[in-house]
Amino acid sequence: MSDFTFYFKLGWEHIMSWDALDHLLFIGALAAIYLLKDWKQVLILVTAFTIGHSLTLVLSVLDVFRFPANWVEFLIPCTIVITAISNLFQKQFTARSIRINYFLALIFGLIHGMGFANTIRFMLAKDQSMGWGLFGFNVGLEAGQIVAVSTLLLVTQALISTFSINRREWVIFLSAAIFSLSLQIALTRLPF
Repeated sequence: MSDFTFYFKLGWEHIMSWDALDHLLFIGALAAIYLLKDWKQVLILVTAFTIGHSLTLVLSVLDVFRFPANWVEFLIPCTIVITAISNLFQKQFTARSIRINYFLALIFGLIHGMGFANTIRFMLAKDQSMGWGLFGFNVGLEAGQIVAVSTLLLVTQALISTFSINRREWVIFLSAAIFSLSLQIALTRLPF
């Protein structure tokens, strides 16, 4: 149980720290177009991201593939930029029109998983159960993402219902802010 607790805490901190700003920005970009009433869709979205993230972690820890760290660190903010731009083209916010976010969450989760793969590969000792450690990490990651997204949904709900802010304008504002920060991060991480 102590392995699970250790890796749960590691997964939680992977999303809930300032070092995880790029992770929080990606989750924010994914959830920016949703309202509190869409919480079930957002939960599926966050889980799709965790699945993509987990798959890459497993494949990397098993040494199925490795990707140069400098390229991964550059591609992570690029995924956020693409997701934020995608939000700017959303006008109706219907279930059908925002279906692309599930694809983005799963595919870009693969890239984000590569960013932590080297760290967790070294942490998992040979005598530990890799499955139990990865399970704990992913449960911690999922819990942190749910807290982050729930906070964003509550803030969005308050702004739209209490202050009568137009939903489309809020999505544009939030997505533009996320785009700007992510582009700046990408430019500082150019791999060449």
